[in-house]
Amino acid sequence: MRIIIFLLFTVLMSCSAGKNKTLTMDDGNKKVKINKSKKEWKSILTEHQYYVMIDKGTEKPYTGEYWNVFKEGVYKCAACGEPLFDSDTKFDAHCGWPSFYDALDTSKIKTAVDYKLGYKRIEIMCAKCGAHLGHVFPDGPNPTGLRYCVNSASIKLEEK
Repeated sequence: MRIIIFLLFTVLMSCSAGKNKTLTMDDGNKKVKINKSKKEWKSILTEHQYYVMIDKGTEKPYTGEYWNVFKEGVYKCAACGEPLFDSDTKFDAHCGWPSFYDALDTSKIKTAVDYKLGYKRIEIMCAKCGAHLGHVFPDGPNPTGLRYCVNSASIKLEEK
């Protein structure tokens, strides 16, 4: 019986490899699924954005477009355009990534525990499309004490 369950699990996993990446977004009071194939995501995002936002990669510090930009505006999700951060909450964390001490609306950011580096971190993702943004840490300034450490590839600045 265990062998049958294992084989069934293996077949199911191999059938789903390379299939569409389904992301959930909140559309009012109902959940809507964004179901894009890898090919569709690759046609929408740059190769680097795909690596960061879909494969959950990380930019090297001090290399992203926004790590040292302090223009007024709203930072939106690069995948779906959802407004996520305001420039008023951006600060220089001396870490090499854009850092914010608060989100525009915390319901627009979803979190998950991430042990990818061997220790616990809190991953942040766009709640609308599920794209990986970066991580949040408890070492930010007042009033929240948080540091949303975001990959530049995951956001686009709409200047005021």
